[in-house]
Amino acid sequence: MDEVCGFFSKLDIVFILTFGNMRLKLLVFAFILSLTSLFAQQKQLEMEEIWDGTFQTKSLFRLHSLQNGKEYTVMQYGANGRTIDVFDYETGNKVRSLLNTSDYPELQSLFQYSFSPDESLLLLGTDMQPIYRRSVLAVYYVLDIETGELYKIEADKIQEPHFSPDASKIAYAKDNDLFIWDLKTQTTIPVTEDGEKNHIINGIADWVYEEEFAIVRMFDWSKDGNYLAYVRFDESNVPEFSMDIYGQDLYQTQQTFKYPKAGEDNSEVSLHIYSLADKSSKAIDFSNLETNYYIPRLQWTKDAHNLAVQLTNRHQNILDLVYVNPETSEYTKILREEDEAYIDVTDDWTFMDDGSFFWTSERDGWNHLYHYDRNGKLLKQVTKGDWDVTSFYGLDAKRKTLYYQSTENGSIFRDVYSIKTNGKSKKQLSDIEGTNAASFSADMSLYINTHSSSKSPATYTLHQSANGKKLRTILDNSDLLTKLEAYHLPEKEYDTMHISGYDLNMYTIKPVDFDPNKEYPVLLYQYSGPGSQSVSDSWIGANDYWHMLLAQNGYIVVCVDGRGTGYKGAAFKKMTQKELGKYEVIDQIRVAEKLAEESYIDADRIGIWGWSYGGFMSSNAIFQAPDVFSTAIAVAPVTSWRFYDTIYTERYMQTPQENPSGYDNNSPLTHAANLKGNLLLVHGTADDNVHVDNTMKLIEALIQKNKDFDWLIYPDKNHGIYGGYTRLHLYNKMTEYLLNHL
Repeated sequence: MDEVCGFFSKLDIVFILTFGNMRLKLLVFAFILSLTSLFAQQKQLEMEEIWDGTFQTKSLFRLHSLQNGKEYTVMQYGANGRTIDVFDYETGNKVRSLLNTSDYPELQSLFQYSFSPDESLLLLGTDMQPIYRRSVLAVYYVLDIETGELYKIEADKIQEPHFSPDASKIAYAKDNDLFIWDLKTQTTIPVTEDGEKNHIINGIADWVYEEEFAIVRMFDWSKDGNYLAYVRFDESNVPEFSMDIYGQDLYQTQQTFKYPKAGEDNSEVSLHIYSLADKSSKAIDFSNLETNYYIPRLQWTKDAHNLAVQLTNRHQNILDLVYVNPETSEYTKILREEDEAYIDVTDDWTFMDDGSFFWTSERDGWNHLYHYDRNGKLLKQVTKGDWDVTSFYGLDAKRKTLYYQSTENGSIFRDVYSIKTNGKSKKQLSDIEGTNAASFSADMSLYINTHSSSKSPATYTLHQSANGKKLRTILDNSDLLTKLEAYHLPEKEYDTMHISGYDLNMYTIKPVDFDPNKEYPVLLYQYSGPGSQSVSDSWIGANDYWHMLLAQNGYIVVCVDGRGTGYKGAAFKKMTQKELGKYEVIDQIRVAEKLAEESYIDADRIGIWGWSYGGFMSSNAIFQAPDVFSTAIAVAPVTSWRFYDTIYTERYMQTPQENPSGYDNNSPLTHAANLKGNLLLVHGTADDNVHVDNTMKLIEALIQKNKDFDWLIYPDKNHGIYGGYTRLHLYNKMTEYLLNHL
């Protein structure tokens, strides 16, 4: 009836049905019946659909631009196998196939490919075996594209194979050592021989580097192929962590690995350069630098005479860029970044033929592009303003033009820009509001723009780099939008909430039939970690569908990015320094209190949930504001930063020895005695990241305070808690918990 009243008023309908002629009455009845039928046909979201791929978006998988600048490749899945196909940028036509796995039985489980520098060879990965978040073991082959000959690099599974610049060799890691495989002779040369599990790793990141510096391959070829630089990790003094793996056997097994918790010893790292001519390695001595604690990045400059290395101290508030001469093993300090809080390690560094380089930095309070000469002298701050450069796509040297993505139109949006190297002639290339990202052709003349928003799934379009002119649509997801029309889903409503002196980004998901005269329970969702963002105008994911399912069941879902989150400047992001969990929790409590003032919110039914850092937050919130939050779900929560790893935790907190109150005052363990409402704790026993002992210690603290709560443990599941029906089971349980308690 309310929907009908959007067209007729209730008085109109009563009047027509009472005094109208028969024809008019029939028209009104027909109108009401059509609306009733329409709404009866609208589908309710089902949990199985969220997790079985029903709403999956199409994408350009493994997109790669060929050097000719006119073609690109993608990996495609077909009924008979997987193909690597070449497409023409301008026409969109398929030009040829480089590979069809139906022709090669050994490639049926192909998961990745890469080209040799001259694009004559393909490096193909199969039979993937995940190790941690980013690392895998796999069987690798080399395919000669012209002849179709296939070569297996190594009988066993290996890590991170990488072509030499002339494509005559491949360096790779196996059993913690580095090797070089010669394609012509098909012989293998050992680069290192001292690798040993849980002691020495050569060329591959240890656990904490992989997780927190987001890197696995720690070796790189010089541009002339004469040297191989690599980082050696000595884990001998790092404390060992073990996890029971229950499996299917009669007895469980244990997985042991080195995991440095906050304040404990890290791996001792050293940089080495292997000479192919001498078949020997030299260690580089950085002992005179105060930043010789971490080596998070290395990359050869274009002239092959210098290896560029980023070094940081343990607090990560000083970062040095140094050049190492492979012949003399001497280094030169080129650039230093310093900050009272911390420096984010950058992947946005590009070297020019003249030795100059581009680099991103937050030195003026926002992340921007800077141009330095070969000696580290600042030539130009290229971008400037109260917004962040979020991705640096590269340089068109011929046109002296840089391309990047930024938040200039608002921190929840992303747009693509070009700018001259002198900082002039800036152009916004993207023109549709939402999230835009670019993938450029090798010659930088064209780019594929990926656009999405909360109302539009990913659309891939081809554009001219000079002016952003759209040439054609490559791929869209209009069929998904058509499918979703039947569900009559609620939308994300974007706004800001003024909390703690700041306008914080927020979105709200309300029931489609929202009535401001009714009262609704509200569930806060957040992550809240340093530099993170949960509120962005981008296409919805699995959690969004779940939140919409909750809205279809009468809940309001709200997400607010509080202090410490990203893309509002360095000062906003870094204000939580040494106090993780203080200001972020205060902000979520104030959000809940402010929502409770609304007449349509049931102040007695406010809940909060989150995963990982978000679980740390949700448990803290219900403990510290027991009269505000009635229900909380904490999935894989950190319960004390004393239990978490060195690189992440000490970046924001320094060590527990230096900052004990920062660690303990904001720990859920400290406030567990305050629990009054409903709490569900969830964890996987094989979580190598946030160990299950976080939850176990919180469980024990709650038991000893005689607190009632619920908990759910997933055997042999890692931080993502997935595999088979696991995710479906988890979200069914969380839904049931909220329906029963909130």
